[in-house]
Amino acid sequence: MATVVAVENLNPKVLQCEYAVRGEIVIHAQRLQQQLQTQPGSLPFDEILYCNIGNPQSLGQQPVTFFREVLALCDHPSLLEKAETTSLFSADSISRAKEILATIPGRATGAYSHSQGIKGLRDAIAAGIASRDGFPANADDIFITDGASPGVHMMMQLLIRNEKDGILCPIPQYPLYSASIALHGGTLVPYYLDESTGWGLKTSDLKQQLDDARSKGIDVRALVVINPGNPTGQVLAEENQYDIVKFCESEGLILLADEVYQENVYVADKKFNSFKKIVRSMGYGENDFPLVSYQSVSKGYYGECGKRGGYMEITGFSAPVREQIYKIASVNFVPISLPGDESYAAYQAERDGILESLARRAKAIEDAFNNLEGYSCNKAEGAMYVFPQIHLPKKAIEAAKAAGKAPDAFYALRLLESTGIVVVPGSGFGQVPGTWHIRCTILPQEDKIPAVISRLKVFHEKFMAEYRD
Repeated sequence: MATVVAVENLNPKVLQCEYAVRGEIVIHAQRLQQQLQTQPGSLPFDEILYCNIGNPQSLGQQPVTFFREVLALCDHPSLLEKAETTSLFSADSISRAKEILATIPGRATGAYSHSQGIKGLRDAIAAGIASRDGFPANADDIFITDGASPGVHMMMQLLIRNEKDGILCPIPQYPLYSASIALHGGTLVPYYLDESTGWGLKTSDLKQQLDDARSKGIDVRALVVINPGNPTGQVLAEENQYDIVKFCESEGLILLADEVYQENVYVADKKFNSFKKIVRSMGYGENDFPLVSYQSVSKGYYGECGKRGGYMEITGFSAPVREQIYKIASVNFVPISLPGDESYAAYQAERDGILESLARRAKAIEDAFNNLEGYSCNKAEGAMYVFPQIHLPKKAIEAAKAAGKAPDAFYALRLLESTGIVVVPGSGFGQVPGTWHIRCTILPQEDKIPAVISRLKVFHEKFMAEYRD
């Protein structure tokens, strides 16, 4: 019988799709982890440290108590009828679970719901957005999704008609975007963030890339902005955000704002401003400026990666277009403790403890890279990553070429095999040609950071000595 399914007859759009944070190096790391389990002592390290992906709980971060109490009660409502529940759960967790369940038909979290998500939960999200920004938000603009990724895919599916439709994306970029554009058959139009200015975004560069794409017949539909940055960890200045909005308005672009790390800001001279707030403060109304904003409890300090909760807020789209978005959603939340609630002090202490620890870890890892020969690392202002540049010796680049690998992938593979530390090569995110980077999370638990830094230092010094020109 002839082979029915082979690589040669798969969808070419899938073959073009790449997702570096779970690529070759991570697969090799998983093999090494299995080797450690079956053959203890067979490797020069005793554990794999996954610094490749924003997955806090896998590295020891504990879930926020209030969130999990409410989720547990909502998923198993019969607990609310038991006397012992009042001694096991805080009073406001019980109250909040009852409020949420009252909005869910049949009080069943496992049932199908409205295609945009349960109205009561969307009301709560809209209220939270309004409180954050100081401008009204409408529950009808909210689409609850299982993490931000499905919302991104929905918009790519809506906007991309063929390979002549382009999406402006930052380079470096979170590979969800390049993968989604490839899967839906469009063209990624890159714009390079400026590493020399702390990964700044210049609208003059945007204009140059846009004009170049248009000259090639590409119909550029939207601009993706990731703030705080992934993998670069920068936080946009407010003035820069105003310029970006003006650019989109003048060029007729939809703004796709990835804001999933909005709580993770570590520097005193920067603060997160949503693009919704920026757009409204500039005087644009509900129907004036097309904006899609993404948020997710799978990211940020919540770290609920496996729970897959998020939303997208869409504003500035006509009623007929909104109907099509609703149609896509049809085919295919975590509550916050409030001041005055019984558990608020504990919730605030857990949240602040996580964010303060992340800030310390970010500074420690940033300093560690800057103290290594050949490395330069911008300030880790937000998100969960650093994206340092590594200036590799020519001999190392030649050795990588001989091995059939990109130089940063060659370095990352050697790092893994020598130390058990898993990072992602910058080539998986895009970078200025001729430069090499790695993305490293700041997520190993604080007591393990010294060991990560020590292992990295020992490896790097040996690597540079081996390949020094």
